[in-house]
Amino acid sequence: MNTASISADAAASGRRFWSRFALAGPVTFLCAALVMCGGALWLPKGTAQIDNLVMPIVLFPAIWAALFFYAYLDRSLARAWAVIGGLSLLHAAVIGIYVMQTMQAAKAAGAGS
Repeated sequence: MNTASISADAAASGRRFWSRFALAGPVTFLCAALVMCGGALWLPKGTAQIDNLVMPIVLFPAIWAALFFYAYLDRSLARAWAVIGGLSLLHAAVIGIYVMQTMQAAKAAGAGS
């Protein structure tokens, strides 16, 4: 083997390491936070009307752990980025739609009074 192919393999291995490190670390934490915030919107309220607020907070460590282990153990790094990115975008969209609807409702209530 020549030294150029060895150094290219080492560089690619380093990029994969840092990409997986970023995905399993801060990206997964942000995704878990988005899932927790979005979960308050799509979980049922329950009889006490607080289940949708309490459950995501209680389950946050489990959500983060599941995403962390998935990001770290998946053989395909591109698939792990796609799954976690898609989950983040989905929950960001749910939160954005809720905020927009709330702002429109507040604007309509303010215009009516």
